[in-house]
Amino acid sequence: MPEGHSVHRIARQFARNFVGHRVAASSPQGRFAEGASLIDGRTMTASRAVGKQMFLEFDHELWLRVHLGMYGAWDFAGDITTDATIRSASGRMGQTNQRGTVLGAQAEGSEAEIAVAGENATAAASGVSLDDVDGEDSVQSIGAPRRARLRMAEQEKVGDDYATFPPEPVGQVRVRLLTETAVADLRGPTACEVLSPEQVAAVIGKLGPDPLVDDTPQAEDDFVAAVTKKPTPIGLLLMDQSVVSGIGNVYRAELLFRARLNPHTPGKLVPADTVRAIWRDWTHLLGLGVRTGQMMTMDGLDDPAYAKAMANRADRHWVYKREGLPCRICGTNIVMEEMGGRKLYWCPVDQA
Repeated sequence: MPEGHSVHRIARQFARNFVGHRVAASSPQGRFAEGASLIDGRTMTASRAVGKQMFLEFDHELWLRVHLGMYGAWDFAGDITTDATIRSASGRMGQTNQRGTVLGAQAEGSEAEIAVAGENATAAASGVSLDDVDGEDSVQSIGAPRRARLRMAEQEKVGDDYATFPPEPVGQVRVRLLTETAVADLRGPTACEVLSPEQVAAVIGKLGPDPLVDDTPQAEDDFVAAVTKKPTPIGLLLMDQSVVSGIGNVYRAELLFRARLNPHTPGKLVPADTVRAIWRDWTHLLGLGVRTGQMMTMDGLDDPAYAKAMANRADRHWVYKREGLPCRICGTNIVMEEMGGRKLYWCPVDQA
């Protein structure tokens, strides 16, 4: 399932290439024909992400809400520019006071860049190749328009060039959004619906804080309070989108290892300082993921090791998908078990 960094990157793609443009909306497969007709011909005015939920605003106070779920993905084609520099803004989402992320001036930089400022940021900026064999990143295309298909889901892949624009829809496309220069095709989402501002507010009101949406001390306090009052294991709480937005299976495993925390520990038994540290670490990792398009969770690497990790997912995680392999710290075999219907990876020694 696409995690928070992917959804924020998709929202930025829309901010760069669709916001401010009149959009032709259709449903090639026919399942969203009625919803598409409501936004067809309208101008997209904003693109927002909160955790794993994305909201595209159109004039006349209409919002397209999309949750990609396990199998959803957006395919972009046309004169696209991947991953714009962004900044936080006070624009309201519906009638809430949640802030979204919008396209900002290049000179202002971005929260994501600030979040990853440190030893590994130098490697990313040094010209080291960051190509990923699994297609999880789009670093080479940042800031560079290209006429090609770009698939954005949990992994990002640039596909074959095409001869004419717009290209024909491929597969079961739920909704197609088309401007004069760019097209976005959505396939396989869990949720795709047109909402009013009030309905958007209701959806967001059920979500926990997202540090790229609200990085205030209050958001951190809300997360700490939500975790420390519950008897639920911390490994389940981090996946609960009403507790914190955007964390999925990869980030859950990695955040818990980085905190050296047993995933079975009840939330109410986790020290508040540890919970705060997890929130701040999530802020750091989320920013890094948005900037690079990859779930990099290892710190302190020199340039060659960092380039290797960015090129291969197996080299950039502490425990995720490393069951049966020795822990990078203590040498004990990493354990894999099921928790909350998802695979959980952890070290029984360092996280004891």
